[in-house]
Amino acid sequence: MAKNVSLASVDQKLAMAKRCSHEGVVAGAKAAVVATVATAIPTLACGKMLPWARANLNPTAKALIVSTAAGMAYFIVADKTILATARQNSFKQGNIN
Repeated sequence: MAKNVSLASVDQKLAMAKRCSHEGVVAGAKAAVVATVATAIPTLACGKMLPWARANLNPTAKALIVSTAAGMAYFIVADKTILATARQNSFKQGNIN
């Protein structure tokens, strides 16, 4: 059976989806900044102090380590935030399946 869906209902769901994704982007960006600082400091320090790291890690490798950690933090936190927000909205609306 087809349900009658009003335009207002669709607009409300679209606005809620945009808000969920925006919250995810903001939280992911914050996590990426924290991860960048948290990995850049030890990576650069090890590159200066440890003989193995000094000999084997060029600047590109160091940048790859830092950017990988930042990217992973962004996507993990953004995904978790979007799912948590969507779950909360689902409970508020009573759309528990």
